[in-house]
Amino acid sequence: MPFAYLVYNPAAGRVSIRHFIGRARAILESAGWEVDLREASSADSLTHLAREAAQREADAFFVAGGDGSINLAVAGLAGSHTALGVLPAGTTNVLAQDLGLPKPSLAHLDAVEEAARLLARAPTYLADVGMCNGRPFLMWAGVGLDAMVVNDVEPRARWEKPFTLPKYILSGIKNTAAWSGLQLQVEADGKRVQGVFVLAVATNIRRYAGGVAEISPEAYMDDGKMDLWLFRAENLTEIAQRLLEVLMRRHLDSEGIERLAFREAALSGEHPLMMHTDGEPNGEAERIELLVRPRALRLLVPPRGIRLFQYDAVSPFAA
Repeated sequence: MPFAYLVYNPAAGRVSIRHFIGRARAILESAGWEVDLREASSADSLTHLAREAAQREADAFFVAGGDGSINLAVAGLAGSHTALGVLPAGTTNVLAQDLGLPKPSLAHLDAVEEAARLLARAPTYLADVGMCNGRPFLMWAGVGLDAMVVNDVEPRARWEKPFTLPKYILSGIKNTAAWSGLQLQVEADGKRVQGVFVLAVATNIRRYAGGVAEISPEAYMDDGKMDLWLFRAENLTEIAQRLLEVLMRRHLDSEGIERLAFREAALSGEHPLMMHTDGEPNGEAERIELLVRPRALRLLVPPRGIRLFQYDAVSPFAA
């Protein structure tokens, strides 16, 4: 009988996950899993539980939370035998959207249960993991305007989560109005670029910006490389133009946006750079080093998510 941890973040989402986690457990158990249900009382405890699951060689670590919870789980699971199972329970759940998992909402409160059904017998694929100054990320790592907004908005209390989109928009407007750009020196797999940028973001998945933009439409999660997107802008008009280009999917041919595929990259500026990893604040540094760890994470993938992988599953079914 396969063994799994089922861990939930009680602070995730607009409503308490406690009301639904028992049903998800029952679904997994009915599919043949032995389940150890745990509550993550803090960010550190979630990563600790992931490491514990890896040390016990659990077959899977199901985490019910948002993209931030996924980031914390990856920190404990990368390089291990234990596969990550994503049960979307946050406010944006961008990775879950890319994988084709149900999106939770006030009208769709059973998303965690539906995801459990989809993943209970899902195949396991190997996904690349990024490192940003030593911290793992699975989706993105960025500097510039988006990092400023993330650091401005996160973390949020539950009562604030219904207002997530307005808060991000207002923070974006506030920070954009006072923005003068970043003077960056960038090196990606030996190629050097410099200039004034509104933001630079490394991406491992296709969606970005809360899932509303498909920034890397041809990205694969297991090709051993990631995309580094550089957005050139020196004034408010150019910033607005760059953002519209991404939202309208015109950024692929934009002269103001450059894409660098990389396995190793570094960014440095005249001042410490504010960072985010997977949409969570990650401090500041004068130099940011990015590294791709090829196929370092085992990931349970539902049918609609298989398009994100070039290689076949490493195991056909988890249970």
